[in-house]
Amino acid sequence: MVFLGVTLGLIGAGGSILTVPVLVYLFSVSPSQATGYSLLIVGTTAAGGAAEYWRRKQNSPIMAAVFGIPAIAGVYVTRRYFFPAIPDSVLQLNGFILTKDVFLMIVFAVFMLVSAISMIRSKKEISLQGEHELKGINIPIIAVVGLVSGVLTGLVGAGGGFMILPILVLLGGLPIKIAIGTSLLIIAAKSLLGFIGEAQAVASIDYRFIFTILFLPLIGIGIGAYLNGKISSARLKPTFGYFVLVMGVYIILRELVFSQ
Repeated sequence: MVFLGVTLGLIGAGGSILTVPVLVYLFSVSPSQATGYSLLIVGTTAAGGAAEYWRRKQNSPIMAAVFGIPAIAGVYVTRRYFFPAIPDSVLQLNGFILTKDVFLMIVFAVFMLVSAISMIRSKKEISLQGEHELKGINIPIIAVVGLVSGVLTGLVGAGGGFMILPILVLLGGLPIKIAIGTSLLIIAAKSLLGFIGEAQAVASIDYRFIFTILFLPLIGIGIGAYLNGKISSARLKPTFGYFVLVMGVYIILRELVFSQ
């Protein structure tokens, strides 16, 4: 869990994708609960990192609003209405039953594979120089991507930083340091608002358990934010990407093969 925070603080993406597997396989939390608990853990951790980047003035509130407002709407609606509507038995075919929990883990594993490929392919460091501006950017496209990112976050409980970061840099025109700070701000807002939707839809939540383990990623994100100025994110991303790729393949094999 400390590693989760370190990665999130260092590159603004990736770390939160470890939360659900850790909760499910190490703490024996059901996938349905884990995707909800992850929102609070990821949101609080990202908020800690966002505060540090805000102190450094490495963020773009305007871009956070353009991307973040649709993302918040997407994650809240998904967690409040769509997620509870998913049936316990998603698919039945020739004696095969795909349960909601297995379905969620498979969707999450696919999310991990896409994230891993994105990080592995990010081999070039994006320029840290230059000022950012809103001239010439495609606000509608950024808003639509924000909405899609919010729906995915609501479904799998991960922040979606791997999607947010390149959009902020390539379509939003932000330098990478400012993009990381803005990404953390967006992840914090949409994850915490998504958890509110979760709390409204679920009868009981084990807050004691959540807050017992929450201090670990908070320690990690402080370390990650400190290391950001000392370690190249371009070198870290591919390495972490391969780790996430292995984890994604493992989850698919565990849920569809080893559990049979």
